[in-house]
Amino acid sequence: MHLAISLFGGADEMSNMGLWLFLSIGAVSLFVVFIPLVSWINSRKEEREAFYKAETLRRITESTGEGAKMAVELLREEDRRKRMQAREGVKIGGLINVAVGVALVIFLRVLLGSHSGSPFLCGLIPGLIGVAMLAYVYLLAAPIE
Repeated sequence: MHLAISLFGGADEMSNMGLWLFLSIGAVSLFVVFIPLVSWINSRKEEREAFYKAETLRRITESTGEGAKMAVELLREEDRRKRMQAREGVKIGGLINVAVGVALVIFLRVLLGSHSGSPFLCGLIPGLIGVAMLAYVYLLAAPIE
């Protein structure tokens, strides 16, 4: 509490100006330097991976007559794996939304009680979004070969 009082106004406001400036510059530099740097590093990594993948496929297709079939099969398997990962991500997202919705309904019901109407029903919003995500994955999504 003493730090908050001294940072946001207290008896001696100018004594902690250095700390305030340090924290402000640190927060700004996080967004100006660190996040673009991480993004640039990630894009370089993806470029290298794409280059090595293309180079590997080129060598496979040039090596033998069976190489072209192997390259196509490799591409199909990689595409299948990506679709499986995306589907698993939607499943996890749906389960998390259902859990958040149920927890929000319980939390607001206990916090506000039944005498204040039914604001606890706003927990149905994330819950039903999660149900829709799970329904898509299990009922509507195209099957993965």
